Amino acid sequence: MQGESEAKSFTRGGDVVSQEETILRIEGMSCGHCKMAVEKALQAIPGVVSASVDLAKKEALVTGAANRDALVKAVEDAGFDVV
Repeated sequence: MQGESEAKSFTRGGDVVSQEETILRIEGMSCGHCKMAVEKALQAIPGVVSASVDLAKKEALVTGAANRDALVKAVEDAGFDVV
């Protein structure tokens, strides 16, 4: 299985909102430019609230209600591999 997902809920304006956190393990990133390219690609996906990349861990943490397949495709289209 590629990465992990965990659902979390919080309250916004009295409504309970569910947000999912997804961790993607990514190969091929080696610099700040790579990090920014992956974050930008992930943040462009509908439903993504935030995306942050940890180069040392080779992971991206994505928060939101985005489709996992869309996240993987965005990373691959940016030139990196999700493992």
